[in-house]
Amino acid sequence: METQFLNTFVTVVEQGSMAAAARVLNITPAAVAQQIRTVERELGTSLIARVGRTVSMTEEGARILQRARELLRGVADLRSIANDSAVSGELHLGACPTALAGMLPDILARMVEQFPEINVFIRPGYSAELYRAVETGELDAALVLQAPFTLPKTCDWQLLREEPLVVIAPQSMAGRDPHELLANEPLIRYDRNQWGGRLADDYLRRAGIVPRERFELNGLNAIAVMVDRGLGVSLVPDWARPWPEGLRLVRLPLPDAGEPRRIGIVWSRSSVRIRLVNVLLEESRKTMQ
Repeated sequence: METQFLNTFVTVVEQGSMAAAARVLNITPAAVAQQIRTVERELGTSLIARVGRTVSMTEEGARILQRARELLRGVADLRSIANDSAVSGELHLGACPTALAGMLPDILARMVEQFPEINVFIRPGYSAELYRAVETGELDAALVLQAPFTLPKTCDWQLLREEPLVVIAPQSMAGRDPHELLANEPLIRYDRNQWGGRLADDYLRRAGIVPRERFELNGLNAIAVMVDRGLGVSLVPDWARPWPEGLRLVRLPLPDAGEPRRIGIVWSRSSVRIRLVNVLLEESRKTMQ
């Protein structure tokens, strides 16, 4: 069986449609459909049910999905093992939203310049789910927030950046006290379901501030735009650039800001691509110096 066609099946499932899979794979939707039919013919069963422009897995497709992913990962591992004398192969990497837009592009630029034979598959996601993916072996490493729990012995973590809490406010409020702003201006709250949002919530509790909540969301760039539009102030980690262009904001430091949000790399010590992980760690350290 052609493993590329099997990869097409997995991509269709993950993307939810033939057209979306075609864009990811850089082939035509007709080619996607043909490859799926070839896999189905070789396995002797239907894997995909087509419903209008979307698709869903059949029961038979659901049975083989995990095994298909494991097989594709095994094939990718062969490249790393076969090229053990050189730094090459495919690294499976996750990244949380702020790392994906902020630190990761600079790190990857260094890696590609120094080791052009490395390919990187990147999975965006939130930190909690990326930790699980590293622990289960789906990913070799991930740029994530520091976990509020003890890591399993199979994983390790390296700090890259600390982000203290700051108040962001419209530029016109530059001379005001940050606590006074949090107590009296509408608050655009960083989502308390997220680890960084919990740090902000803990700070408000310690400071005895009961804010006038207006919005709550998980999206630091969106929060910054809302503050710029005069919708309120916010208490957020001082996250890495780039920020949206043209914003007229001030960042006000806090007295006794408490624990910062920490971003780093978690990785699996048992990955067959540990040489590539070590390259990632080294280039990350150099980038963040």
